[in-house]
Amino acid sequence: MNRRLTGIAAAAALLALSATACSSSKSGTPAGGATATAANSSAGGTSVDASKATSAADFGGMDALVAAAKKEGKLNVIALPKTWANYGAIMDAFTAKYGIKITDDNPDGSSQDELNAIGQLKGTDRAPDVVDVGQAAAITGASTNLFAPYKVATWADIPDAQKDATGTWYNDYGGYIAIGYDADKVKNPPASLKALDDPQYKNQVALNGDPTKANAALSGVYAAAIANGGSLDDIQPGLDFFGKLKKDGVFVPVEATQATIQSGQTPITLDWDYLQASAAATLKAKGVNWKVAVPSDALFGGFYDQAVSASAPHPAAARLWEEFLYSVQGQNLWLAGQARPAELEAMKTAGTADAAGLAALPAITGTPSFASQDQVTKAKNAVVAGWAKATG
Repeated sequence: MNRRLTGIAAAAALLALSATACSSSKSGTPAGGATATAANSSAGGTSVDASKATSAADFGGMDALVAAAKKEGKLNVIALPKTWANYGAIMDAFTAKYGIKITDDNPDGSSQDELNAIGQLKGTDRAPDVVDVGQAAAITGASTNLFAPYKVATWADIPDAQKDATGTWYNDYGGYIAIGYDADKVKNPPASLKALDDPQYKNQVALNGDPTKANAALSGVYAAAIANGGSLDDIQPGLDFFGKLKKDGVFVPVEATQATIQSGQTPITLDWDYLQASAAATLKAKGVNWKVAVPSDALFGGFYDQAVSASAPHPAAARLWEEFLYSVQGQNLWLAGQARPAELEAMKTAGTADAAGLAALPAITGTPSFASQDQVTKAKNAVVAGWAKATG
């Protein structure tokens, strides 16, 4: 799947989470006095402009928010494959709990596709209500006023470094770039990212999408830079590395999917560890012996971000979706997908994190690397400018 970036928002939590992987407030300020508009929902006898609500308090509390969302009856999400971070189970659980029908548009889309859809579909009932994007896209969306500020009830449990102070975006789940491989086809699996530069892997290595658009692929290039003498401030060695792999016939310039893995087209992939781990379970049932290793020379981590669209056609349902995701149930559903939810540390302290989910997190060793928001922007610009030249 093409997807999304990471920033300094990820560092504090993932550094704390790394030890566990080896063995998740400011209250929203009520808007008050919101006037009725076409987007209004009637809850508890009070007319509330759901599109302006910055917290459940603006509706009069969670019960009123639930009532308003149920009245809308629909939620539009985008770019959420069911196999990505357990989103299939998450969407099913939300619908089962609230009876709200979810439409998942363009499930294999990229973060940029999500931002584009907000603008292109604005004013229609098909427009996205919420997005799940990489850090670079989150920053872009916030700076271009695509997102509406909203603070969930558990806002205090999201570390300050992992959210925008105004509530326009907030980290949801994260992990580390990992190498996945078909053990039946790759007899000498690479333990490090740099080891991929070897003729024995000819026509075998792929990324999860186009790094000029997809966060996971961009993060793969970032990891390659770190493994090859680059840094968080210098992604050029990653571009050079993939350029060499392409020239040598090692890099396969197609989007890696479970279908390409099954066909044997992409027997080695770079992707987030939680996606590699979930793929292993699915592929096993299809006869593929998929193994996962977090590279020893490039421990690069990052989180994705949630945001509510400022032009959501179902504004109450959009906000209820965020409340569900950041509840104990929602966070544990991400954890069940072997992703590290943003509120995990708070849940561990409270004793509400699922023990089996914690135990199943992919193991890591070493010191993680995380890019700041400025570094992410610089790296993305460099990749957009240089990817085609490097791999053409």
